[in-house]
Amino acid sequence: MPQAATIFNNLVQVGQAALYRGDCLGIIPRLRRQFDAVVTDPPYSSGGQSKGSRAASTAAKYLNTKTNPPWPDFAGDSKDQRSYLHWSALWMSLCYERLNPGGLMIVFSDWRQLPVTSDALQASGFTWRGVGVWDKAASSRPYKGGFKAQTEFFLWGSKGSLVGSGYSPGLFRVEQKPGEKLHQVGKPLSLMEALVSACGGSVLDPFMGSGTTGVAALNQGKDFVGIEVCDHYHQVAVDRLRNLATPAS
Repeated sequence: MPQAATIFNNLVQVGQAALYRGDCLGIIPRLRRQFDAVVTDPPYSSGGQSKGSRAASTAAKYLNTKTNPPWPDFAGDSKDQRSYLHWSALWMSLCYERLNPGGLMIVFSDWRQLPVTSDALQASGFTWRGVGVWDKAASSRPYKGGFKAQTEFFLWGSKGSLVGSGYSPGLFRVEQKPGEKLHQVGKPLSLMEALVSACGGSVLDPFMGSGTTGVAALNQGKDFVGIEVCDHYHQVAVDRLRNLATPAS
C-alpha cells in the first residue's frame, strides 16, 4: 500500500488528463481503467554503438552537443539491444492488458530499433499491422557523403481485430521547427494530432515527455493518461496542459 500511495500522490489531474510522475512499469498495473489506444514515443536507446557511447548524455547523442543543451537530458536511453527488447516487451504487455478489444498500439522507433520494436510488439500479444513513416523534410539531419536521416517510423498494431471505421495515411511529411520543441526529441504537435485522430476516445502515453500526445488528445476532446519518469518533463507537461485547459482572459 505505501508504494501505491506514493504512485498516486504523484498524479496531477488536468481536466480530462491524468498525468503521473514515475516509471510506467510501476504505474500501468495500478491503473483501474481501460483505453482505446496507446500512442507513445519511448526512448530509442539507439544513439550509441558501444557501452561507453550508450552511456553518454542524450544531448551528446541526439543534439550533437555536449554543453548547454536547450533542453535537459531524458532518462532510459542507455539500454543494449537485449535489454531493450525485454524492456519493450514488458511495458507493451502491460499496455496490452489495459487496452480495450480492438485498441491500437502506436509506438515510435528509428531505423536502428525497427526490428527489435516489431519483435516486442508481437511478443506482447499485439497483431502487428504495419509501419508508418514520419518524413522530417527540411528538419532532417544531413550526412556528408551519404543520405539524410530524413525519416522516423511508428509501428502500429491492434489488440485483436480492428474496430475503427476511418482511413488514415501511412506517411506524414511534417517539419520539426526547433523553436516549437519542449523536449530534446519531441515530436511535432501536428504529427501527433494526426495519429491521435485515428484513435478512439481514450489514449494512454507511458512515455509522455513534454505532453504533446496529451495536447493532441485534449484538442480532440479525448481522455488522456500520461506517465513520465523525469521530474522536469512531467512539470513541462503539467504546465502545458494546464495552459491549454485554462481559457485566455
